[in-house]
This record gives sequence, C-alpha cells and structure tokens, in this order.
Amino acid sequence: MPEATPFTIAWVQGLTCNGNSHSLLNYTQFASFCEVFSFLYHPLFPSPFTLKALMDSPAAIDVLIIEGALSHDASMIERHGMGLDEILGVLMPRATHVVCVGSCASFGGVFKERDPEKIMGGLFRGEKKGGFFGDALKTLAGNSLVNLPGCPVHPSWVIETLMLLKHRRPLVLDTLCRPKEIYAYLAHHGCLRNEYFEWKVDCDTFGIKEGCLFYEQGCQGPMTHANCNKILWNETSSKTRVGSPCLGCTEPSFPRQTLFLTPKYMSLPAVPVGISRRAYYALAGVAKGFRIERLEKRLMDED
Repeated sequence: MPEATPFTIAWVQGLTCNGNSHSLLNYTQFASFCEVFSFLYHPLFPSPFTLKALMDSPAAIDVLIIEGALSHDASMIERHGMGLDEILGVLMPRATHVVCVGSCASFGGVFKERDPEKIMGGLFRGEKKGGFFGDALKTLAGNSLVNLPGCPVHPSWVIETLMLLKHRRPLVLDTLCRPKEIYAYLAHHGCLRNEYFEWKVDCDTFGIKEGCLFYEQGCQGPMTHANCNKILWNETSSKTRVGSPCLGCTEPSFPRQTLFLTPKYMSLPAVPVGISRRAYYALAGVAKGFRIERLEKRLMDED
C-alpha cells in the first residue's frame, strides 16, 4: 500500500546532457518507485513546483539530487535567471540528504574538460578534492554528501541509494564518497571474459564474444569501481558482454584521452588495481606462454 507521505526529492541540473534523468526512466519498476518517492521538482518529469516556486516555498526536501557539472560562474550556467550559487544556497540548507548523480556532478565529467578551472563536481575536481562545495562533506543535517558516478549512472544505483536513505539504513562510503555497496566491486567482477583475461587471450575487434578487451581495446574493467557486470543494464547486459570496452566512467579520471586504446609502457599495459606490478607481470608472462586451444576458437562456430 502506498505510503501517505512519500519521501520527497528535488532534482536540480547543472551542465548536463540529461543522461542520468533518461537512465532513471529505464528503471523497470519506475511506477512503483513513484508511489513511495515524490518529485517536488524535476526539470523533465511532472512535479508540483517550478524551480522558482520551490525556492520560494518552505517545503522541506528529503533528498536534493544534483545532476550535471557545476560552476560558480553564473555566466556559464543559469536556471531561470539564477546562478547555481543562488539556487543551491537556498535548497541545500533545506535538504536532509544531498546526492550527486552521474560523473559530471561527482567529478566534473566530460564538461570539466572544457574549463577545468571553472567547471567541477560537487566535492571533487576530477581526482582532486575541493569541488563546488569545497570541503563541505556534510549537509546541515549532518549527513554525508553522496557521489553516484557513472556516465550515465545506473538507475538501480540511484534507487538502491534512495531506499537506504529513506529507511535510514547505514550508507558506507569510500574515499570518493561513493557507496561501497555499489562501488567496492570492480567492473571486472562478473565479466564473462575473465577466463580470456587470465590466459591473456586478446580480443582484436569490437562486438564479438571472444577475447579480453583489456590488452588492446582500452577496457578499464580491472581498475573501475562499479558493479555493472553484476547488476546488469536493463537487467540484461553490459558493455563488455556486448563486446565494447569498459570506459571507466565511474572513476574521477574519466574521460581519458584514449578511450579505445590501451596505453602501454615497453609493450606492457597498466596493472589491474590492487595487484603488485611485479606479481602481475610475472603471472602474465607465464600465462601468455601457454596456448589454450579452446580459447582460440569462436564460441559458436558454424563449421
């Protein structure tokens, strides 16, 4: 039975392509979500307040969600004649929780590449601390600001986080303010190509099921914190499952300059996160020395 007082959300946009809003619409239980959460304001979804009316009202906000990169420069971005400083200066004190959705709101994302000095995320400028809110890691209510990076963010990550906040369940964050429940995993976990990774069998093109995309195609799965090979997109698939490399979009280093190229030093790729360089290269050399005939063949050969 729907609750009498839904958890309220105000959704504000900075510099954005709307990708995170569109991603949320792909949540398969979106109708049920709307029965227990209520948008006070969203620039795209039906909501009772305009942004100006919400700012003028005394309505309390359970969760203020920020989508898109931020800037203190009002000439760079404004909403209804108001700069982000004015908008967030009014709404932030009324919000119990603040969540930055998407890589742009979290770290500056693709927009910060245009002007890294003026465009940033809420708490970070790429990998550096000190974003739009400076060192203010908590709301006035005493709750930690939360980052949900992704380009776009997975809709289930948004819903899961909102459900935890609504039910006052603990939300354990990593050093980049990301929920560990989602970002303690690597995109490598659950990748169907892991056997190819272990035996160093390369994939030489996109769109096929065989081979590892890490060695030649720029895949960042072994160093990207996200569970998108466990919580699949559209409950069906992921980038690596359809033959496209992980682009590392949940990391503050996103976007890299060479998304589809694996940088190498003396013909050696970067080392997966948490593994010593010496151990990795030693094991990789041994594995590369074997030829696993089964892994050299197509999975579904029509001959």
